[in-house]
Amino acid sequence: MRIAAIDLGSNSFHLVVVDAHPDGSFDTLLKDKETLRLGDVVTRTGAIPPDQVDRVVETMQRFAVAARSIGATEISARATSALREAENSAQVVDRIAAETDIAVEVISGQAEAGLIFSAIRESVDLGSGPAICFDLGGGSLEIMVGDNSRLLWSTSVHLGVARLAAQFVRDDPPSAGEIRRLKAHVTEVLSPVLEEVRPFDPKLLVVTSGTFCDLSRMAAAARTGTVPATLNQLSVRRRDVQEVHEQLLELPAAGRARISGLDARRADQIPVGSLVLVTIFKLFGFDSMIASDWALREGIVLEAIRHHEVAEWTGDAEAIRRSSVLGLARRCGWDERHSVQVARLATDLFDQTHQLHGLSPYDRDLLEYGALLHDIGEHVAVESHHKHTAYLIEHGRLRGFSPEDIAVLGVLGRYHRRSDPKSSFAPWATLTAERRTATLQLLSLLRLADGLDRGHATTVDAVRVGVTKSRVRLEVQARADMDLELWGVRRKRDLFEKLFDRPLDIVPAGAGAATRAGAA
Repeated sequence: MRIAAIDLGSNSFHLVVVDAHPDGSFDTLLKDKETLRLGDVVTRTGAIPPDQVDRVVETMQRFAVAARSIGATEISARATSALREAENSAQVVDRIAAETDIAVEVISGQAEAGLIFSAIRESVDLGSGPAICFDLGGGSLEIMVGDNSRLLWSTSVHLGVARLAAQFVRDDPPSAGEIRRLKAHVTEVLSPVLEEVRPFDPKLLVVTSGTFCDLSRMAAAARTGTVPATLNQLSVRRRDVQEVHEQLLELPAAGRARISGLDARRADQIPVGSLVLVTIFKLFGFDSMIASDWALREGIVLEAIRHHEVAEWTGDAEAIRRSSVLGLARRCGWDERHSVQVARLATDLFDQTHQLHGLSPYDRDLLEYGALLHDIGEHVAVESHHKHTAYLIEHGRLRGFSPEDIAVLGVLGRYHRRSDPKSSFAPWATLTAERRTATLQLLSLLRLADGLDRGHATTVDAVRVGVTKSRVRLEVQARADMDLELWGVRRKRDLFEKLFDRPLDIVPAGAGAATRAGAA
């Protein structure tokens, strides 16, 4: 099923076209965006002027042609704050329908919040929850409290970035008086919200949509010196956002447009967005936040999928990650039999060597996912497939994983053969010393597992590991000749032996105690 979703926002219109799968996941085929700034003009005049109506219709015509040209059988369009409030909204929606054959549904702030939260819940691991989530649009701010299973509470307030900029800001950069009045207004509107959500005791702050996502990128870039390659599940500190906010208040729009991580089209409104965000941090008492790069348009897609009963939300954070990994693997035409075998053997090795590495169950999951994805680069080319694998992992829009997780998976894909990770490989360079050690340990196990299926014939049935203070014995059981597999795993044992400082003896099941020379 091919679905197109259109978000007619107060700042920008967004199009996404996806292929939906029977398990409820989807693959993005096309994205498009047009910045129209309807929220600004509606705030100032109360209506959408004729020239802007023409641009709206032209944009929708372009979206319709793009979606239908690649086979979208359903187009679902939702309009938010600006079209909710424009005096001539009905006429605009009618003209869109007449000239594009797209029925636009103008939705309430509550309905918008529900769609946004459904996207956040499928994109981000909310942990034990509940989480409080903020989506800053052009005309409104949607606020949601929920956990991995459901939305618990939501509201929509008139704190959109375009609305606030039109109401409070004339100078560039904003004057001290404008900032003072704007801060007082935001605090006044959000204070009653704080009282309503206090009983839920939210444990996590999640932000989404363009302005907050740009601020997340800017804060991360200011801290690390590089714009993060992936945004979803990125953790950002309050103090880093505060520093970016203070910088934004000192620069004119031309200077702000050059800040790393900022879409230059938001340069005029970004100080207003940063003030809203630092006020949220202060009022709600959080020291960090998590970014989600899924929002309303993905929520529209998920709603369409559920409408067709393709799948229902499971509420399981682990299911988000697994579905995302399998979706990427499918898109890359993976060798499923080999990858599943390597994943099974890798996790067996992880479990039986736990006394050596002491890693967590979450690390075990990362090892399994890395094993499932380790050969997807062959979709591009067999030669140097490890490099292609790393690229596909980094840019595969895997859901539910932090940027650090993506970096670990990228290292596993890039170095699952034999060479050691290098500082020139960006994902490796981003990892802390502690995570590098853990990643190397996972990598050593992945290499052994991959060697144990050297012929891609799934010959090996089981492995048994014995650990002593002086050496490790790996006994391999197979249902057929396994000379190739024994050769493959022996080629890949060097990193394991180096990390755990003991020789690894590899023997067929049933063999007696083998000397190092005999095992080799």
